[in-house]
Amino acid sequence: MSKVLVTYFSASGVTRNVAQNIANSVEGELFEIKAKQPYTSQDLDWTNKQSRSSIEMDNKSSRPEIESTVSNLDNYQIILIGFPVWWYTAPTIINTFIESLDFTGKTLIPFCTSGGTGISGCEKDLRNAYPQYVWKEGKRFTGNESKEDIKNWIGLD
Repeated sequence: MSKVLVTYFSASGVTRNVAQNIANSVEGELFEIKAKQPYTSQDLDWTNKQSRSSIEMDNKSSRPEIESTVSNLDNYQIILIGFPVWWYTAPTIINTFIESLDFTGKTLIPFCTSGGTGISGCEKDLRNAYPQYVWKEGKRFTGNESKEDIKNWIGLD
């Protein structure tokens, strides 16, 4: 059994592609964080203050329901958590996922996809929200990372 689990939430497929590349690079397993109610393109319209994503991100206590969670967490030591950057931070569905499990004794590594926003704000928010967990430095992916870059970043070189 692999000791690396690559979890991800992907609204448009970009984060899914990055997660698959990471999993292939480190021989990890994939787990997709899926919303119980899938997001539509209208839900993702960040220019509409009444869109689902806008409403969720405006309410930091929002916890969108997820379809399922990881059932075999004991099999992993390193858990990567990937997401697109929404409003300069992780989507609130990531909080739902983190709060659905106990990551005590695990190393959590965030990664994100974004057209221009870095991961530092996301990392700060996650560390502040979940200080009880061990967080390793995250990374924003552009899609040009090599297998060696990914292994070095995670510490599996």
